[in-house]
Amino acid sequence: MNGIIRRRVKKARLKEGKLFFEEVEDPVAVEKALTIQVNGRDLLRLYCSPVMVRELVVGLLLGEGIVKGSWCAERMEIVYGDEITVNVSSEEDISLEGATITSGCVGGVTFERKEIKSVGGEKIRIEAQRLKELFNEFQLRSELYKSTGCIHSAALSDGKVLLAFAEDIGRHNAIDKIIGYCILEDIELEGKVMFASGRLSSEMVTKCARWSIPVVASRTAPTTRALEIAERTGMTVIGFMRADRFNVYTHPERIL
Repeated sequence: MNGIIRRRVKKARLKEGKLFFEEVEDPVAVEKALTIQVNGRDLLRLYCSPVMVRELVVGLLLGEGIVKGSWCAERMEIVYGDEITVNVSSEEDISLEGATITSGCVGGVTFERKEIKSVGGEKIRIEAQRLKELFNEFQLRSELYKSTGCIHSAALSDGKVLLAFAEDIGRHNAIDKIIGYCILEDIELEGKVMFASGRLSSEMVTKCARWSIPVVASRTAPTTRALEIAERTGMTVIGFMRADRFNVYTHPERIL
């Protein structure tokens, strides 16, 4: 399913104090309601871009510990329409304990679980120049953002190349899509670098910490709670990735 549609809009401009309209076709980001079911029973409802839906559901259910143990993602049924419904078959326990509405722009959800252990990642070191090059490549791949101006993106890197890339109207969703993609493709998350386009809130940093991703970088800023979690778990948090500058808020030893 496409992440954008084109619709007629009136583009306004002022010239010498006079208002002029020009009717043009403009791309608009598609937003869909997504209902996640387990064994036919409604579990969660959220809003998302209708691309990489399988990856989003896998990343959310496993990343947040909602479904534990092994389950077959291939048996996931996805029905597209005015809304999207995903039904997951699982014999595992389902837990919604500790559900919290996130600070995300489309009403995401996260879950308070047990204390997150140290992310490790002592071996990963990345040169500042390569970090900048990878982040620039990440931004250039944001096609939906360039078309619509209202899409978030995320990417995973091993410090050499980009291994995964995802876009969504929700910044949390973009991270979940990366996690889900890596689970489905057997890409190791531990010891990697996560790039994000939006602010780094506590939920964003926690999602990375749960999978032992030791470095997360964004073109915007982190929150105080995000930095508290990063300090406690040993994560390197980088913000304001712009041109030749960036801020390293925690554990700068990984940046050379």
